[in-house]
Amino acid sequence: MIEIPIVRWGEPYESMEKMDVVHFESGETLAQVHEANAGLIRMDMRKARRAREILREFTIDQLVDMMAEAGEYYVNDTLPLGNGDQSPDDFCKMQSATTGLPEHMCRMNMTKNAFVMKNMHQILDALTRGLPYNILSDGYGKEERGVMVSYQANCNAAGWVLPSNSPGVHTLWLPVIPLQIGLVLKPGPQEPWTPFRMYEAFAKAGIPREAISIYPGGTAKGPELGSAVLETCERSVIFGGLATIERYVGNPRVSAHGPGFSKIFLGDDKVDDWEKYIDLMADSVYINSGRSCISCSGIWASRHTAEIADALAQRLGPMTPLPMDNPESGLAAFTIPGAAEAMTGQIDDGCKSDAVTEATAQYRDGDRLVQDERCDFLRPTVLHVTDPDDEMADTEFMFPFCSVVECPQDQFLDKAGYTLVGSLLSDDEALGRTFLDATNIDRLNIGDVKTIQLNWLQPHEGNIIDFLFRARAFQDSPPPAH
Repeated sequence: MIEIPIVRWGEPYESMEKMDVVHFESGETLAQVHEANAGLIRMDMRKARRAREILREFTIDQLVDMMAEAGEYYVNDTLPLGNGDQSPDDFCKMQSATTGLPEHMCRMNMTKNAFVMKNMHQILDALTRGLPYNILSDGYGKEERGVMVSYQANCNAAGWVLPSNSPGVHTLWLPVIPLQIGLVLKPGPQEPWTPFRMYEAFAKAGIPREAISIYPGGTAKGPELGSAVLETCERSVIFGGLATIERYVGNPRVSAHGPGFSKIFLGDDKVDDWEKYIDLMADSVYINSGRSCISCSGIWASRHTAEIADALAQRLGPMTPLPMDNPESGLAAFTIPGAAEAMTGQIDDGCKSDAVTEATAQYRDGDRLVQDERCDFLRPTVLHVTDPDDEMADTEFMFPFCSVVECPQDQFLDKAGYTLVGSLLSDDEALGRTFLDATNIDRLNIGDVKTIQLNWLQPHEGNIIDFLFRARAFQDSPPPAH
């Protein structure tokens, strides 16, 4: 039996309390993970300064090179895991077995994480807008234009309260270590695999273990541990639902990531040719089993919406659950009891509205909800919504779900609400300008870009540099006479 300890600034620590990480289908225990508690986190955060100090013994260039090397180890090597070890194939099988994500999707997310690690030079160059690394290391320095600037780290260690549902979110914390800031991770109960594998890959590449803490905990302890991380880290990130977002809005210490409500908008100049974009729309809804905040949950157009919904339903509706090791498997399992049943109930309630019609029902042989002994599945669902004010026009679920919304073009932005990724299919320059000016869209694509196609040289839900550092005035000599 693999036992995975808590990591306290690089030191393994065994707790009296352990949680079983089990296979969602068989119930087999895959590993036992030692559980942390809030008091442990509060005690350890008193030593956070040491994490930053030890990382500053290396240059950012050196740490970035180590990250690239770690990326190779992460994706290719057998690495330690607690009192055992884990090959890349074992990693994908274990991650799939506990999160319900098909194995080929786990491999895809693994490759994506490795890509970010291997391309950290380009990513940091883009996110810092070409700022010389020494300015972040020293706290001040001159830009190429000869102007003195200063950036001060907001924290010695940054905390991340991670989810279990989408292993792809780990790309968001990878820049922390090369920025010479310590890292505090609270893994999701079903997904301890990525943090511990990356930790071992970092160590093999020469990154000091003392810069990282990992505090696992089960569902019961999760809120307690998450709260302790947010309370003690001067900068932290949490993932959750709308309630989580609302709880931390306006708190500069916390960046809360929630549902994406990502959308595709078809301009009036393109909508008559909607059939050209069915592949783009279907992939945006379906890839990664719709579990990402960047998965499309809404397609907005002024006309042809019933035809679009029907075409998507024909494409997605017949899809059915397959074994996790099947390379064609596209639907992730729901491993938390009752979650899928609650979601399908919400959808059925929403379909009682006169403005809502489910397009996929006629293309499915069976119900949306597929229940097995130890897990559930939800089959792809496409709704046609004729009223942009209807609740189902702006709803998101963790499976391939999409509402095709009929709405006049000039009301897109007023009615669509917050949108993490918005893809506008239009050559209309005036419409493009209104989208460029819209503050309710975070990542904007203009052109034939799927919502799930991210350029990692672009900030995601805020620039991590701006979150971890603050610009300030600095002088080491009197200014010119004036």
